[in-house]
Amino acid sequence: MRSLRGLLTTRGRAFVGAGLTLAIAGVTFGFRDLTRFGVLLVALPYISALLVRTRQTRLRIERQISPDRITVGQDAHVALAFENVSTTTTPVFLAEERLDYVLGDRPRFVVGRIPPGRVRIIDYTVRSHLRGRHHLGPLGVQVQDPFGLATRNAVLEGTADLVILPWVHPLSASRQPSAGVGSEGELAHLIALHGEDDVTIREYRDGDDLRRIHWPATARTGDLMVRQEDRPAQRRAVVLLDPRPAAHGGSGATGSYEWAVSACASIAAHLCETGYAVHLVCPETVETGRVTAALQIHEILDVLAVTQPRPQATDDLMLREAQGLAAAGGFVVAVVGPRGHEVTGRLASLRQPGTSGLALVLDSRSFGQTQDGAGGGALGPDQVSQHVEALRLAGWRAIAVNRDHTVPHAWAVLTAGTVGGTR
Repeated sequence: MRSLRGLLTTRGRAFVGAGLTLAIAGVTFGFRDLTRFGVLLVALPYISALLVRTRQTRLRIERQISPDRITVGQDAHVALAFENVSTTTTPVFLAEERLDYVLGDRPRFVVGRIPPGRVRIIDYTVRSHLRGRHHLGPLGVQVQDPFGLATRNAVLEGTADLVILPWVHPLSASRQPSAGVGSEGELAHLIALHGEDDVTIREYRDGDDLRRIHWPATARTGDLMVRQEDRPAQRRAVVLLDPRPAAHGGSGATGSYEWAVSACASIAAHLCETGYAVHLVCPETVETGRVTAALQIHEILDVLAVTQPRPQATDDLMLREAQGLAAAGGFVVAVVGPRGHEVTGRLASLRQPGTSGLALVLDSRSFGQTQDGAGGGALGPDQVSQHVEALRLAGWRAIAVNRDHTVPHAWAVLTAGTVGGTR
């Protein structure tokens, strides 16, 4: 009886209370019809609860998400298929999909009767303004009797994941960062300093360009030898994301960390489109060992979709990994917050002679309270400018960015011929 009582709704409990009152009044005053009516009111909710509890149905749930990877602000359509795998027709029930809160309100829908072996499909749409890997499900089901006197809740296991990618801004392709400090406007061939040799030596053949004669090999063998380029030099770029909570201000979609993630995604997509082999340096790639691999743009976006701020303990390891990658050739793009002078010096040393270093230094104060709880930002604009100037003195192109700057504008300024005086 106690388990049945737990299935009663508010209406069912009201019926029981009213029935008990009428039954007691009927017995007290000798009205048998009143007593019978009271007993009926008490029995009806418990009979309904018994029927709800004993009626067994089995459902199989499948979710199809289209597409399963979307950008912030886009819609994803979810098809929820209910298959009745029992031998009896299911009752009408209320279903509620459990979602991560960033995906909006939980969709609720009434599902009609489903005959044995049949499938019913219900569609709904979700959208998120925050990147990440979000869960859909499990599904909550509520079955009631026709009078609404008893209800039974169940959870149908099974989940699906929806990946929300960071926003990728189209960046200007009018000017590319150069390898040399003084060669403005040229697309650099950033040759790996310790990579495989792109040039082989072979014997001279009629028609070969005399300018390709390799004189040291010719002197050593006594025959004319020429250089043959087997493949073009590979252009490399290292994109570094600062994960320290103290380096970022604000929270949610308007925080500096989300700005930095979107900037890294946009820059990486732009570099991949222009033929660069891009290495992403962030806590996730360092921990998984993928930092040494040149990632495709879809892999980079998948990593950036789930990256989160990390304690300062990861900072030293990331700088060591970035140092090794930068030493192998290519230029560095860093999206960072203000750092201590020692760490700023280590960051500045990532730029190798003959290559470019580009830095977007976040003015976390303009985004709001820092994520480590320090009010108003850890450093003021003057101190941010000092770090920008320190990087410029080390040969970097560096600018300070605040919440009013868009990623395309900051990139256009950073890759322009002159960045001095821009904040």
